Amino acid sequence: MYPKSMFRKRQYEKAIQDAVSSLSKLDLKFMRTFALVNSTISMGINPSPTLILNSLCEKFLPENVSAIIFLSCTENYGRATASAQYFLQLAGYLGIPVIAWNADNSGLEQAAQTGLRIQLAPSVHHQAAAMLSILIRYQWHSLSIVTSQIAGHTDFVQAVRDEVAYHQEHHRVKFVIIDTIVIDDMRTSLIRLKNSEARIVLLYSTKEEAIGIMDHAKKLGLVDKDYMWIVTQSVVGDKVTKELPVGMLGVHFDTSMDSLASSIPTAVEVFAYAIEEFVNQTRFRNGDLNPRLSCNDHRNSKWKLGSNFYRHLREVTIPKEPTTVSFNSDGTRHDVELKIVNLRDSTPNTKIWEEIGVWRSWEEEGLSVNDIVWPGNGHVPPQGVPEKFELKIVFLEEPPYISLAPADPVTQQCASNSGVPCKVPRTKEEMESENVTSAAKTMCCSGFCIDLLEKFATDLGFTYDLVRVDDGKWGTMDRDHRWNGLIGELLRRDTEGAEMALTSLKINKERESVVDFTVPFLESGIAIVVAKRTGIISPTAFLEPFDTASWMLVAFVAIQVAALTIFLFEWLSPGGYNMRTGNLEMAPPRDHKFSLFRTYWLVWAVLFQAAVHVDCPRGFTARFMANMWAMFAVVFLAIYTANLAAFMITREEFHDFSGLNDTRLQHPHTVSPAYKFGTVEETNSAMVLRRHQPHMYNYMVRHGYNKPFVKDGVRSIKENELDAFIYDATVLDYLVGQDDDCQILTVGSWYSMSGYGLAFPRGSKYLPLFNNKLMTYKDNGEIERLQRFWMTGTCKPMKQQRRASEPLAIEQFLSAYLLLGIGMVLAVVLLALEHIYFKYVRKHLAKKDSGGCCALVSLSMGKSLTFRGAVYEATNKLRRHRCRDPLCDTHIWKVKHELDMARVTIRHLEKQLEANGHKPAHKKCLHQAQSGVSATPLLGCCWSSPTEEATWVRPSALSVTSSQQHLLQPTHGHQAATTGEVAGALQTTFRRSNTGMYMETVLSEDPTGRLLGGHTEDLPPSSHPPVTQQATPPTSFTQAVPTTPRKRSFESRSPESPLAGLLRCQHQLK
Repeated sequence: MYPKSMFRKRQYEKAIQDAVSSLSKLDLKFMRTFALVNSTISMGINPSPTLILNSLCEKFLPENVSAIIFLSCTENYGRATASAQYFLQLAGYLGIPVIAWNADNSGLEQAAQTGLRIQLAPSVHHQAAAMLSILIRYQWHSLSIVTSQIAGHTDFVQAVRDEVAYHQEHHRVKFVIIDTIVIDDMRTSLIRLKNSEARIVLLYSTKEEAIGIMDHAKKLGLVDKDYMWIVTQSVVGDKVTKELPVGMLGVHFDTSMDSLASSIPTAVEVFAYAIEEFVNQTRFRNGDLNPRLSCNDHRNSKWKLGSNFYRHLREVTIPKEPTTVSFNSDGTRHDVELKIVNLRDSTPNTKIWEEIGVWRSWEEEGLSVNDIVWPGNGHVPPQGVPEKFELKIVFLEEPPYISLAPADPVTQQCASNSGVPCKVPRTKEEMESENVTSAAKTMCCSGFCIDLLEKFATDLGFTYDLVRVDDGKWGTMDRDHRWNGLIGELLRRDTEGAEMALTSLKINKERESVVDFTVPFLESGIAIVVAKRTGIISPTAFLEPFDTASWMLVAFVAIQVAALTIFLFEWLSPGGYNMRTGNLEMAPPRDHKFSLFRTYWLVWAVLFQAAVHVDCPRGFTARFMANMWAMFAVVFLAIYTANLAAFMITREEFHDFSGLNDTRLQHPHTVSPAYKFGTVEETNSAMVLRRHQPHMYNYMVRHGYNKPFVKDGVRSIKENELDAFIYDATVLDYLVGQDDDCQILTVGSWYSMSGYGLAFPRGSKYLPLFNNKLMTYKDNGEIERLQRFWMTGTCKPMKQQRRASEPLAIEQFLSAYLLLGIGMVLAVVLLALEHIYFKYVRKHLAKKDSGGCCALVSLSMGKSLTFRGAVYEATNKLRRHRCRDPLCDTHIWKVKHELDMARVTIRHLEKQLEANGHKPAHKKCLHQAQSGVSATPLLGCCWSSPTEEATWVRPSALSVTSSQQHLLQPTHGHQAATTGEVAGALQTTFRRSNTGMYMETVLSEDPTGRLLGGHTEDLPPSSHPPVTQQATPPTSFTQAVPTTPRKRSFESRSPESPLAGLLRCQHQLK
């Protein structure tokens, strides 16, 4: 398909025939079997969609075409472009590849391309790449894009952006696209360009549109020596013009009819080489290259092998001079050559685009240019950036955004790491004390905003005068409805007014109504800062390692189950109680000291590893269960001890407010004492509180809690003057991170989110410049880098370590005293219960229980209910007691003598009762070793001599020596015996039984009737003293006596002494 032309038709057809004929010289194998048949169609410049569709259905499809060569050299960029696009899209839907050479290819929007297209002419991407190569040559890194509503303008913008990204990705050069302007209203759009910092402009439009654009640009001063306009092929056109200004640069390629005709052989060769590859590298069958499509047959509406054939077309490489014809993945040509042209004066009334260089896509340094006439007939290229301008900037210090430091006192300069010079007004006191007339002093400013300002100054090319606001206020409206502080400086109309305000200035509705803000460079809100207080350890800290459920499980399940199972196993075990309940017939051994209460004592002692005396069970099962409990106790105590350390530490306490809507702040008088909080007057925080939280604001003002500066508020909460301080969140977060002692922290959620911005007077021409730069800094991460550098901070660990090593005060471990106090209170309660038991409960239990079942619960309780138990306990104490000196023995003998006399008196009274007919009731005397009775019958039983025992008695006199005189102290009014005086009779009794023979020596009563003492010992066979024989010793006497003497601990009294009989009975049983 070629353009319809009466004069060029023969030329086109002849070029096609010559190209087909020349294929025979290429030695292509498929030419031996197949022949190429061409069908040429000429179409008008602006065909209708119906004509295009009819041409395809009636002329192309019946011919079974395998590819369409589309040739066009028109540059109308209007309806013709739309017609060409429609034609190519229909071909793509049919699956027929298209080999195109069209001058207005930029009108073919890539977003709508669905066809299989090979482009032989240079594309918009090539033109964009050539334009950027000019910028690289002259080190112009900032540019703006201006386009008209021409078809394909979005393609051009995207092509430029793609090339910029490509250069940045390969680290060649970093371009900045300042603005992209699509001309709608020429004057308005170009004013926008005028207010920007752009000095290099890429223009894409038709030639007619470019003339109108440059006419308005000339009126706005956009075509002088500081501006460089670079245009595309669509603007260059036929190279002759008289309306455009001198000095413009452009990219150009030949779009003449001769150039179109010269591209026909290349298109035919590409088609032929693709067929050669298709036939040789696929399972080719006859008819594969015949699509057999029809507009009336829906089953054959798309060529199935069309995409495969297009791939072969795209992979064709043809050696040519000076390079090789090849294609990119998107079908555009890889080897492209564009001419660089410069608009110069030709005649007094005409200008001409003169070729000054060439750009080749296949070369690394693809651009080569000669002498250029620059805008305004200049001889040097423009700088590409605007000339430097100066700004007066007002600020107010607030770390970390702006911090002040003194400058060098001699040079009045700032070191490289201490910031930039800034002017700070002197106070009257400073002027008087320093005796100076200058109203301002030089200091050094540093911080987040200063680094941001330096970045702006470098990129935008301006200088600045940084001055602190005179009144030191942020900018609020006073009672006279006049603005003060930073906002007031921007509103001044005189020459002293500021052109920009730079600091942590919050954007709010009131300020935006009078000044212009840039886009926010940081987001922030209102936060609350509180002080940390060194808290005390909780009095219940010893209970906190486990929750309530765990303690309940241990106290009421684990301990109870363990104690009951150990006691139950001991009661059931044959080696333990063997299911005995303490009856007389089945009483357990008296030395088996185990009961339910003692089981609990064992369980508690094992659980807490207490170093106390415990009675262990005898049964194997009970002991095994006790070992299992010990293993549980080891694990439990290890877990408890490990977790207890975490809870027995000093905790930091603070007011954990949820935010400004916390009820404790909304209603501070609901607690006692009332919460105290404040903010900084005449700031954004105060304005927000006054507008949205008037009752809180009035409370702070009424009590005078507000502070003039942030540092005063932080100091107030540290010194406990305020409970909370309200201010900008990012500033408070910074102060928390920089606090040396880590005594403050922010709590709660942020309130009234807004941002920090740069403020300008209304209609400032600098606002768009700073806005564009801020957006760039946000996109490339510059703002985030500054934020990480200035906003982060941590407490100093050395301070924390020093404070952590301080000794604890008494209130820090109240839990230990609390536990001890609770134990003492419980001990008093138990003592009262013990008294109640012995006074009121025991006598009732004694009637119902003789010490059996109660002894299973508690041995002490069982003994307290029976006389036998009490006697057993006393006997055990006497048996285990050993005196270490004679004085101790003397006292014991005295006490025992008084006890014996009391018992004799009891027996005498019992006999008198019997004589009067009142015989006491006695239980049956038992002669077995395990018998147990109470009171007198027990003693009588034990005093009775066994039937098999024989007794010999040898009385003798005993002289009292000086060493024994202290034993014979007077009692009951009797005189003590003197030295050498016979104090009493020493009666030696020899007794023989089946177990052997032992001697009992008893010091009988003295003349006063007082009882002394004696001892018992086993006799060897050879030691038979002379005795008064009352019974003949049995013949087995000698054989029954042990071969070695054995001594027993024994103390005797008179023959009527019940205790002596009891002890004698015990020795015989033993």
